[in-house]
Order: sequence, then C-alpha cells, then structure tokens
Amino acid sequence: MWGLFPLFFPLLEPAGAGEVLAHRMLWSFVVVAVVLAVLRRRRWAGELLRQPRKLALVAVAAAVISINWGVYIWAVNSGHVVEASLGYFINPLVTIAMGVLLLKERLRPAQWAAVGVGLASVLVLTVGYGRPPWISLILAFSFATYGLMKKKVNLGGVESLAAETAIQFLPALGYLLWLTAHGDSTFTSEGPGHTALLASTGIVTALPLVCFGAAAIRVPLSTLGLLQYLAPVFQFLCGVLYFHEAMPPERWAGFALVWLALILLTADSLRTARRSAHLRAALIEAAEPPAPEPPAAGTTPAAPRVEA
Repeated sequence: MWGLFPLFFPLLEPAGAGEVLAHRMLWSFVVVAVVLAVLRRRRWAGELLRQPRKLALVAVAAAVISINWGVYIWAVNSGHVVEASLGYFINPLVTIAMGVLLLKERLRPAQWAAVGVGLASVLVLTVGYGRPPWISLILAFSFATYGLMKKKVNLGGVESLAAETAIQFLPALGYLLWLTAHGDSTFTSEGPGHTALLASTGIVTALPLVCFGAAAIRVPLSTLGLLQYLAPVFQFLCGVLYFHEAMPPERWAGFALVWLALILLTADSLRTARRSAHLRAALIEAAEPPAPEPPAAGTTPAAPRVEA
C-alpha cells in the first residue's frame, strides 16, 4: 500500500499539496479516533497529558511527519516520484547515522561501509541532478527523526498516530476553513467523487499503519526490515514505468550505489541476527540440567529414599 501511494495522490488533483496534506491530517485523526473508540482504549490519553516531556516529543513527531507528508505529496504531484523513492531508500542509512551522532551507538565495519557508500551515492546524484537531491534528503531526515521520536515516546502504533493527528487537527481544520473562506477549497466544488477521495486520505494513511502493527508481532524483525524495502521499490517502479520519469546514466549510477549500501546493510543485519540466534540457543542448552543416565542393563533403579 505504501509503495502504491504515487498512484493515489494524483487522483486528488486539482487540490494542491497543502489542501491534500490538511485533509490527510484531519481525516486520519477521525479514523484513528473511531478505531480507538471501538477498541475502548482511552486511558493512554490521560497518561500522556500528565507527562509534558512525552507530549513535547509527540509534538515534534507531529511536526516532522507533517513535513514528510507535505513534501511527499508535493513531490508525487510534481513529477518527482523517483526522487521521492530515493528518500526512503536512504532512510535506513540516515537512521544509522543519527544513531551514531545522537545516541552514541557503535557501528560494525559493514555498517560503516554502507554509510560511506550511501554518502558516495548522494554525491553522484548531486552531480546527476545538478543540485543536491533535496526532496530525498528532506524525506529521509524527516522520517528518521520521526522514527527517533517514536522510539523515545514508546506509544502503541494507533495511539501514537492518534496523538500526532490530534496535534495536527486544529491547524489542519483552520487551514481548510481559511481555504473555504477565500474560495480556494476544492472539497465541495469538484463533485462527490473528489470529496470522497479527499475524505479517504484518513483510511489510506491509517490502514497501512494498522497492517504494519499487526505484522510486527507476527513476522520476524529481520523479515519485516526486508519487506520495508518493497515500498520504495514499488515507488521507484511507478516513477520509471508508469510516470516515465527520466533516468540518465548518472542517476542509475547513484541509485546503484544506494542499492549496494542497502545490500551491505541487509547482509550484515541477517548475519548478526543469525549469530545472535545461535548464541541464544547455546546459552539455553547450557542452562538446561543434564538428563539422568539410564540404569545399566540387568539392574533395578534404586527406590527414592524417604526421610522422616
């Protein structure tokens, strides 16, 4: 679903990126509020309001995901689908770099190599585009920052989205009312089909997140990480095969370096996960008491002695 977003947002024209973003914020809040009401999850909101630090982190997460959504919608509707897909290809590399710089994490040699190759790809693409790939970099850094905030807040997927969209709700509603007052809103002026599509942005936003949350508790983490690469792959294919965006040789070279970095990163993650699994199995086996030896042939096991 995430990979097919480039096919959805052009359907919302002639609404501009700002209007689409505001509707996405507003209707996402409506959808998750209904979901939480059905599930009867209410206690988390009171607990969050009593923790100002967590609330501030949620506000930062809401701000950076708003930037991410807005830039992505504008990029897709402006013919930059391939560059948008690049942002999600390099996002894991940016996340690793942020872990080193902000959380003081230590990298393995393969991870350093992947980050180095990723930096080289950005330089090659800068030459190819004649400018830094700003769309890709904004998407990658905003989503990596969003992930960092989510990690620190430690809320459930639906609850977290509800808190973020609750913060976005009033600014989004105010902007839409302002557009309506100035006669620039397309919500009611382009027919019922257009109105339904704008309202469906809430389901389009929430449904992949709900599916992701359901998968996260059923699928091994290493598999989940690999599956997440499908979204930018589908976006890239949409840009090249459906929208026929240009891919000159230098751009192919830059993408090839990004894919090489991701191969290094994935291989290292799988190797580390396999090694951890073997170590865990060895520790469990070592902790188990040895099985009692069977009695020798022709002997009768001694009866247990019972003391008074």
